Amino acid sequence: MHDPTPSPSGTPFSTEARRRRYDSQRYRGAVGRNWYDCDPTLQFLMAQYLQPAQLAWAEPRLRELGGLMGGPIAARAEETDRNPPQLRRYDRWGHDVSEVVLPPSFLANRADLHRLNFTSPAFAAEAAQAGVDPEPLAAAWTYLLNQAEIGMTCALGTGGDMVLRMAEAYAPPEVRARVAELFPHGGFSGEAAQMFTERTGGSDLGELETTATPDGQGGWRLDGVKWFVSNVQAGAMIALAKVAGGPDGTRGVAPFLVLRQRLDGTPNGIRIRRLKDKLGTRAVPSGEVELVGAEAFLLGPVPGAEAGDAGAEGSARRPSGLAQMMRLTNGARLAIAMMGVGCARRALVEALCYTSAREAFGAALVDQPLVQRKLAELVVAVEAAQALTFSGLLGPKLRLLAPLAKLEAARLGVTAASDALELHGGNGYIEDWPLARILRDAQVNPVWEGPDNILCLDVRRAIEREDADRPLLAWVTETLEAAPVDPALRPARDLLAQGLARAEAALATWRRLEGPVAEARLFPLATLLARTAATAALVAQATLELQGRAGSGTRKALVAQLYARRMLQPADPLAELEQEPLELLHFKELRDGAFLDISEEAQAGR
Repeated sequence: MHDPTPSPSGTPFSTEARRRRYDSQRYRGAVGRNWYDCDPTLQFLMAQYLQPAQLAWAEPRLRELGGLMGGPIAARAEETDRNPPQLRRYDRWGHDVSEVVLPPSFLANRADLHRLNFTSPAFAAEAAQAGVDPEPLAAAWTYLLNQAEIGMTCALGTGGDMVLRMAEAYAPPEVRARVAELFPHGGFSGEAAQMFTERTGGSDLGELETTATPDGQGGWRLDGVKWFVSNVQAGAMIALAKVAGGPDGTRGVAPFLVLRQRLDGTPNGIRIRRLKDKLGTRAVPSGEVELVGAEAFLLGPVPGAEAGDAGAEGSARRPSGLAQMMRLTNGARLAIAMMGVGCARRALVEALCYTSAREAFGAALVDQPLVQRKLAELVVAVEAAQALTFSGLLGPKLRLLAPLAKLEAARLGVTAASDALELHGGNGYIEDWPLARILRDAQVNPVWEGPDNILCLDVRRAIEREDADRPLLAWVTETLEAAPVDPALRPARDLLAQGLARAEAALATWRRLEGPVAEARLFPLATLLARTAATAALVAQATLELQGRAGSGTRKALVAQLYARRMLQPADPLAELEQEPLELLHFKELRDGAFLDISEEAQAGR
């Protein structure tokens, strides 16, 4: 750190004011803080989903986690980004070993995260013994990790839950035993990967070219090329392949479990061609994989087989493995939504820290009206995404919440990082500062587990096949009816009621559309549903706050009002000019309720 000292008259440090501008020790970003202590919104969420006695048990552990994530994990993430994993393709004899060499910073983070893993079976058992629901704490763990590095979240958790569930449902006993050995820390053991995407594309599964052939001994062999596999060094992977002789299109596609080592202990037919030179998420090695007679285990009935055919036992009674796998995709989409929330939250904290220290035109940036407007928008947007995503994970089990949360939160990660970078000015564009990496990392979230268009098609499928809009709107209605008649909450309640009426009208109008027009209008429909649901989630939080069950005061009612005013009302520049500037009048309340700038001394005294 630079320690400014007095300089001769006329030089940059000739006055106290000038010296202050160059005192870099005044700036303290997100790294080095306790991310639980400085996050009132996470504390609110934990109070929302845990009973007081449960929260008392959990808070010391959450505080330990906050110190770990904001300290060593976040600091090492920068090192891993600069020195990412490397591929060692051949050994000295020329044998193809396809080994990924992980950097020391990655290995140290992985060890610490496994040690303090709120998603593991061991932690779940410990929480259960104390009478504590482990799910909110698991959500908090991923939320905090995503602020440090979504690449590490991907490296540890990609497809882990899917591998465990599919193997338990379909794999033979000896394979289930091998999988159990690979996953001592549960789904976040870092040993899972998904081999779906090929050169023909990722979403159009009917065009897959990888072929599965029976090996004559009850097993299968896979041959083909997978174009993009994240966590490519994993020990257990789910691969999609077309069964030789099966029906065309997706009906002929099935999931298979592929282990890096064959059951006899020899290397499997998995060749890593190269690691991808990615824009971001460099902590997770992603690569192209060639499958050459790879030993594989079918996860589900043989596609297209009729009951009574060889190998088709139970096929008439059980859904296909692909259908089962796609059901698990909802959980994966919520995980990606949480990645977007993590990127957005980290961007917000960095922006608040920087604008508080940086001065221009005779005042700190944070005291200037246009900066306050932007920061207030970030605070409100981040808290809406938090409320929506945590509702999807921990609230009512609504089919539509997963694609809607991902639609909003994944995109917010990008826009929030971009806005925070802009508030940093030129420094934000420099890799020495954290926003460049956060923006690079966040850009993948709209792509992973389906981009916006695929999410919209999923929304249509859920509405048309499952009437999934009805329980969603019923939940919004119940939230509205449960909200107290309080002056502070009335503006948000009124706006939510208007948004609900518009959502119902939009659904009725959309159902009358046909063919390409109906498909083309899915995005505005899905966006309206997502923002109506996010407003409902905020109103539910405001209700708890007013009742004293989580937090106190009326701040969440203010957040809900600001979000609904911006997202549910039709854009009208004149109306905005005439509106009361709540974001300026209540800026301190918004900022302090989003971020606590706790000194190192105060943290040390806890």
